[in-house]
Amino acid sequence: MPIEDLADFLAESFPRGKLVELGIGFQTKVAFRLKELGYDVLAVDWNKKAVENARKAGIRAVRDDLFRPKLELYSDAVALYSVRPTPEIMGPIIELSRKVGVPLVILPLSGDSLPRGLRLVNYRGLSIYTTKDI
Repeated sequence: MPIEDLADFLAESFPRGKLVELGIGFQTKVAFRLKELGYDVLAVDWNKKAVENARKAGIRAVRDDLFRPKLELYSDAVALYSVRPTPEIMGPIIELSRKVGVPLVILPLSGDSLPRGLRLVNYRGLSIYTTKDI
């Protein structure tokens, strides 16, 4: 169950369009795979070096603070997703999804509990949280 399976899950669940990775950090595999599948991917992180790393990997990336997000970056997305977000940003990304009315998909850290309002989906052995009925 490679992490890239999350990209396949997103591709099977959402039409082609803009997908936004929240808190990309230094893990670009999912975003890169989504680009290969024909999605317009935008990576977001507050860390300047993480944004630069994503850009070097060929992924469009911008800095944003998920605690005070620039909503215009997200409202035209078909979905938001996050790969193993840290516990402190879980609440802000769920709130962002609600504010902009865009579905959210989270590949959690192992051991994270299911946040209120999300559903658990098993995909190829990956536990995935989502706001969408899939």
